[in-house]
Order: sequence, then structure tokens, then C-alpha cells
Amino acid sequence: MKHSEIDYWIANMLESPGNVSDLNVTVGKPLQVEMSGVLTPVAVEPAVKKLTPFQAEVFALNIIGGNKRLLYDLVHNGSCDLAYSLGSKAHFRVNIFSQKGHLSTVLRILPTEIPTIDSLNLPPIFKEMPKELNGFILVTGSTGSGKSTTLAALLNQINQERQAHVVTLEDPIEFVHPQIKATFNQRELGNDFDSFPNGLRAALRQAPKVILVGEIRDKETMEIALTAAETGHLVMSTLHTVDAGQAINRCLGMFDTEAQEQIRNRLVDTIRWVVGQRLLPKVGGGRVAALEVMRKNLRVSDTILNGESDGKTFYDIIADGHALGMQTFDQHILQLYQEGLVDEKTALGYCSRRSAVSRGLDQIKAEKGEATTGITGLAMDSEEDDPFANFR
Repeated sequence: MKHSEIDYWIANMLESPGNVSDLNVTVGKPLQVEMSGVLTPVAVEPAVKKLTPFQAEVFALNIIGGNKRLLYDLVHNGSCDLAYSLGSKAHFRVNIFSQKGHLSTVLRILPTEIPTIDSLNLPPIFKEMPKELNGFILVTGSTGSGKSTTLAALLNQINQERQAHVVTLEDPIEFVHPQIKATFNQRELGNDFDSFPNGLRAALRQAPKVILVGEIRDKETMEIALTAAETGHLVMSTLHTVDAGQAINRCLGMFDTEAQEQIRNRLVDTIRWVVGQRLLPKVGGGRVAALEVMRKNLRVSDTILNGESDGKTFYDIIADGHALGMQTFDQHILQLYQEGLVDEKTALGYCSRRSAVSRGLDQIKAEKGEATTGITGLAMDSEEDDPFANFR
């Protein structure tokens, strides 16, 4: 197989009708694209009913293109990350990995335009986040939930408003920011720096006002990021956690028990915002983002210092913080349901507290005059119908 054939496959997959987000190349399956969270086979000529190990390997190696670092990562770590472009048609974030002795490739389509807070329909409170001059802004969620896109929108807002030096540490670079008001230096893992801790240490000597760390993966990266946030930098990064409260616990969990009291104090001093994201199936097709927003206030600080307890959890604090722009996943999911963007099954399937969302759904349906239960036909038995009436 030639490189041109690989690009032909990719071009055909891109032309699939629908909202394509990922391309999937796996041995034993046809070429597939993910549309609104569902994998769908793609037809090409000549037909590929089931990819052979040879086809999958040649595809992956053509994408890697002889890059020794990526080949080293693939052999020694079992996977590698890189960026790939199909001319000017499309740009991808790619992960190539081994499974059962074969190579698989997943290509995530990246938008060619820099997103904005408005274009992503993010709540207005997001426009307050780029105004922070120092501290930590964390965006959490599962892989593919749009964390990098949200951070790109926040950086774009800074680019429109502030004459500041921005250094990004990414794996790989996903959005190439133009030089507008801010000065951007975007660095890619493997090509421009060898590890996130070393990249962060170097960034502290590069006089940035804003530092983007693609992902905080370990204790060392977290410790240097905390130092950067404490010394007057605005640090933005991502974590893989289910919600905002778990993000705090994940940060603490990176450190030994004896160090956690100190880390709690450092987090209180540096945390500004924590955003959680989940992508939900949208009514009529596509996906819509559900967002959780936690903003530092006295109650958040106290809970970081002393831990959660009954009636004093991060969830409870966020639920009560609407006046400060805070919202839980459940509150946003109920809003999406009320707007007709998600159905009841989706709302219950993606919520954090099913009982709270169930009550909210019943209230919304009651306001619309809809039935709040599927059980009908119940009535009090009359004495004539009651076989035990004479025994009372």
C-alpha cells in the first residue's frame, strides 16, 4: 500500500454523510467512522470488508512516516500520539496503539477554525475565566469530551483581549492560534520538549503570563503547575475525572498522605475554576455538551481544606452557587431536557444523581401538563371488590 492509498481511505471516510468525529482503523473490521457516538462502516474501492493485520500496520506506519521518536514510543510504551494533516482538507489528532499483536489507529478530526466561547454556546460565565491573572483553571472529563476545544476557546478570548505571552505545552498541537493581541509560543511534546515536567520548568523561564498544559498526568507535573500558579501565572490544564469534585480529589491523590495537608493549602490558594464536560446524544442527531462549573468561593475553599462531609460536598456547593455562575451537571442536563435537546433516557443515563434528576424531570413534565409516571389505571378498591372486606 502506498501513502496515496492511505490518504484515499481517509478522504473517503471524511466524506461520510453525518457528523463524523473519529476515524477508526482496526483489524477484523471494515474502515469505520464515529458519527454522534456510533461507529459506522465506510465503503471504499476496492472493497475492504475486514482489515488485515498487514493493512492496519501499513496504515499506521504511513501515518507515523518514519518518525523515530514515535516508533520508539509505539514499541516501548505500546502507543504513540501525533498530529496528521490531509493537505488543507482536514487536521487530525492521532493515537496509534497495539492490541493482540496488531496495530490500530484512531484519528480524531480537529476543527480548522479556532473555537470561540460563543460558537461553542458556552454559558456567559465562561467569559469571566480568561480575565483571571493567575491561578489554576482545570477542565475535566473523559477522552473526547471536548476539553481541548473549551481550552482553545478560552485562549482565543485571551488572544482577543490581552497583550500577554502565552506558552502552550501540547501532545500534539491541536489548534494553531494566530498572533493577534497575545503572543503565542506553542510547543509540541517530542518535537519541542521531552516531557511535561521539563517543558513546564522551561516555561517558567520563558516569561509567560499564561501557560497551557495539555494534560496533568502525574505528581511531578502537578507540583510544577502549582508552583507556576503560585508565582503569578495563569495555568490551564485538563484532567480525566467524572466531575469537578473528583478533580480536586484527583489532584490530592497524586501526593502521599503526609503531603496532602500542604497540597490542600496550595490548591486553596491557586484553584480559580473547575469545569467538567460530558457529551450527550442530542435529540435529532449529533451531540450536545453538558457542563459543570465550580468557581472558588469560601465554601469551596473550606471543603478543599477539610474534605467533603454529609451535606457539605462539592456537588452541594455547586448546586447552591447559581448566583456565582456555578452549575452541576444535573442542573445543566435538566436545562437541556427542558429545551428539548436531550430526551429523558439520556438525561437519566448521563446524570450524577439520578434521584435529583428524576425529581427535576417530574417537575418539568408537571409544568408542561404531562404525566409524571407511566403507571395508569390505579384506583382505590371498593368494598364490593375487596375479598377481605368481611374479615375486617
